[in-house]
Amino acid sequence: METNMSRQQMTGAKMIVQALKDQGVDTVFGYPGGAVLPIYDEIFLQNDIRHYLVRHEQGAVHMAEGYARSTGKPGVVLVTSGPGATNAVTGLTDALMDSIPIVVLTGQVPTFMIGNDAFQEADTVGITRPCTKHNWLVKDTNDLSGVIHQAFHVAKHGRPGPVLVDIPKDVQFANGTYTAPEDAPTKHYQPKTKGDADRIEELVELIEAAERPIFYTGGGVINSGDAATAALREFVDGTGFPITSTLMGLGAYPANGKHWLGMLGMHGLYEANLAMHGCDLMINVGARFDDRITGRLQDFSPNSKKVHIDIDPSSINKVIHVDVPIIGDVSEVLAEALALWKARGSKTNAPKLSDWWHQINDWKKVNCLAYTQAEGAKTIKPQHALVRLEELTKDHPKRYITTEVGQHQMWAAQYLGFNEPNRWMTSGGLGTMGYGFPASIGVQVAHPDALVINVAGEASWLMNMQELGTVSQYRLPVKQFILNNERLGMVRQWQELLHGERYSHSWSESLPDFVKLAEAFGMKGIMVSDPADLDDALMEMINYDGPVVFDCLVEKHENCFPMIPSGEPHNSMLLGENVDTSTAIKEGGAVLV
Repeated sequence: METNMSRQQMTGAKMIVQALKDQGVDTVFGYPGGAVLPIYDEIFLQNDIRHYLVRHEQGAVHMAEGYARSTGKPGVVLVTSGPGATNAVTGLTDALMDSIPIVVLTGQVPTFMIGNDAFQEADTVGITRPCTKHNWLVKDTNDLSGVIHQAFHVAKHGRPGPVLVDIPKDVQFANGTYTAPEDAPTKHYQPKTKGDADRIEELVELIEAAERPIFYTGGGVINSGDAATAALREFVDGTGFPITSTLMGLGAYPANGKHWLGMLGMHGLYEANLAMHGCDLMINVGARFDDRITGRLQDFSPNSKKVHIDIDPSSINKVIHVDVPIIGDVSEVLAEALALWKARGSKTNAPKLSDWWHQINDWKKVNCLAYTQAEGAKTIKPQHALVRLEELTKDHPKRYITTEVGQHQMWAAQYLGFNEPNRWMTSGGLGTMGYGFPASIGVQVAHPDALVINVAGEASWLMNMQELGTVSQYRLPVKQFILNNERLGMVRQWQELLHGERYSHSWSESLPDFVKLAEAFGMKGIMVSDPADLDDALMEMINYDGPVVFDCLVEKHENCFPMIPSGEPHNSMLLGENVDTSTAIKEGGAVLV
């Protein structure tokens, strides 16, 4: 790598590649076009940065998201002007909703042509302003390297998120002065990371007195890094408090930990939702009170003191008014609170906490994820498919799971266990169908020796199926595990339960032969429909040293339970027909199917 680059003259295109190297970038996902050809020429002339040619710019951004989420480093995307940039908008919005740090570099028409409706011109900065954390249009080559360094700083610091730098073609050709990272103007963006001491003391006092406490954690814990997950685990195990999580927070506390209640929310576990409803102290760590968690706002944990730890001030009191707001980085705030709690004697209200656990353990007896895979049945239940996937892969030292969006996503969250952070990549806030396949590619690129499995539904997977070309070109051994019910499963479920069984356009009559499709791209295709063949087929997928498309034909009309109907409180859940509801009715007051 070149050193002492500050004040050296170089072209804008060379400047971009040098800035990426100085930021430690080793991977870029992109698609060339006229407005970025100078940059691609510089990529051709070096060997430090690997470029992966995608088949669609949306796929490039999701790949960068998978890379970022699984490594903790920003993902980088390079696309051309006009449609190249507009095709990236869905991925940018997805990353913004889920706080994923990515840096997108877009080409733009030359500065003197901006505003003239030139070929492949779009107002990229205007279009992406609502779906990025920040964006820039660089009109002077002398500013270019400094802006790129700023972009990485903004993407990584505070609440992580996507940023975009729009670079006109003439700026890429022109010469300018390179600015090294340490000389870039980044001091103006220094988010508050240390929590207020008085607020932290209030939190510790509430912990000492709480009778029915719960930790409610989100993706912010994982974004904060290993120190945050370590502090969270020590705090939970030290206090003995129960802990639940959003979809994005899975893995921050281990699923095999004794205080784990499972995911909460619309398709969360019975015991997690009732504990949230009945708690008297809720400690929100790095979550944003999204609607899939809160349900009916006025009935959300109605009798609790609420604490919210978040680095984003705009998230505090945005949805739910809290009693103790603590603005700061999760790792720092938890470390400070943990140290103070220990210094004061590591006290909790042990008798009341014991009673609380007794209640929670009674709720657990409901076994809300119960289903029946009848012996000798010829149809695979989707829950069974994921139970078997979990059993056969849970001990793999390098297992990473991505998902598409829909029923399969919720079943994966319910039946797969994550004991480490950064092993679960899914689209939470935006709910982007088509996310999982390219995200799995990004994860596999970042972890070449890992077992990377994308749990998919056939409809969602088809949205970015063109990335089979990327998988084939780079021979990435990623596994596509498609739960194929020939339906838009979650849409069909809502139509059944909430729209009078009027199944308006929630199925497809023209699905491809997924095995032949895989083979057409030079990879292995597997199809299984009989439960008796499932384990052998799964082992074939797991052990194959190349890419696999696995078509698992499952029960077409299975519903995903538990389910809190939209706008209902946590103690109003729909439970499946195989759940023993006798205890549930008495203790939870739940609405049952």
